[in-house]
Amino acid sequence: MEYHFTTGSCAAAAAKAAAYMLLSGHNKADIVIMTPKMIPFHATLVHIKKGKDEVSCGVEKDGGDDPDVTTGSIIYATVSFCDRKEEKMLPVQHSVWIDGGEGVGRVTKAGLDQPVGNAAINSVPRQMIEREVTEVMNLLDCKRPLKVVISVPGGEELAKNTFNPRLGIEGGISILGTSGLVEPMSVQALLDTIRVELHQQRILGKKALAIAPGNYGLDFMKNTYDFDLDQAVKCSNYIGATLDMLAEEGFTKVLLCGHIGKLIKVAGGIMNTHSAEADCRIELMINAALMAGLSIEGLQKMQSCISTDAAYQILFDAGLTRPFMDIIMEKIHFYLQKRARNRFEIECIVFSNEFGSLGQTEGALSLLKELKHE
Repeated sequence: MEYHFTTGSCAAAAAKAAAYMLLSGHNKADIVIMTPKMIPFHATLVHIKKGKDEVSCGVEKDGGDDPDVTTGSIIYATVSFCDRKEEKMLPVQHSVWIDGGEGVGRVTKAGLDQPVGNAAINSVPRQMIEREVTEVMNLLDCKRPLKVVISVPGGEELAKNTFNPRLGIEGGISILGTSGLVEPMSVQALLDTIRVELHQQRILGKKALAIAPGNYGLDFMKNTYDFDLDQAVKCSNYIGATLDMLAEEGFTKVLLCGHIGKLIKVAGGIMNTHSAEADCRIELMINAALMAGLSIEGLQKMQSCISTDAAYQILFDAGLTRPFMDIIMEKIHFYLQKRARNRFEIECIVFSNEFGSLGQTEGALSLLKELKHE
């Protein structure tokens, strides 16, 4: 099986190689480290630069088939001896100072893996770097603490295509990885990101929060309610899981804002709205349209619709949008409350870019007003 390795593994390999060349004076073309999964990483070194008191080298990140923006980037480590000030700042029992350089982000918001002010080099990569560099220091009997600076040229531009700007990581990418191996973007990875954003909001003292599946209605919410969906935490398709996390974080009020194409599924009790999980949008609309009094002919027309906007147009033409949305909002609210289980108040706003505001639960607008003035 062919494995691919994280930015954390690349950073640790580059750091180990640079430390070896600094302390031994010998050249190195490749290096081996052991990942947390106990799978060895045989890394080829590039762009080696040796000085009297400093050595740097890089390892190219290869993410394989995973659509990772860092694939093809060079992860550099520059290793030198700590100065006296850095030595004093090292925690007890540590002999390796780790920091970020060009293209590695810096944490500006609380609630992340690293404290505010630190380079966005997560805990496991830091442990890997320290372990590998310490191994070289012990091998070559080095008693002086070493400084390792990780850099990724072009990382600041790459970061614009990641979650980092939303998470409050500025100036570059994060050095990541818990296993050392690249695993395709998973549901858990996305849920972990959502949890981090929720935790950050609680750290800031917020008890009420808006969530939204995405930015689809960004302009609508801004123009209609003067509310910026960028202030909302994006829950993607994972509405139910996000509601559970909101409860775990201790939020007391939640407003869900979303397009009917996503939230119509919630009217059927579907809490994962990904099309691969469930896609009965039109069926749910037909059921509510029948209860609202739409004719058999209208119901048959809806059956052939491929979008919620097209189906809603039939209701609009029949003058039945109000009773239809009353039914839909009642069902949505019922299932949201069922998932919330009295752990917090939950309200909802449903919209369409084509038709505008479609419906909202009874307390939605007052909660929206509260959120706007937080």
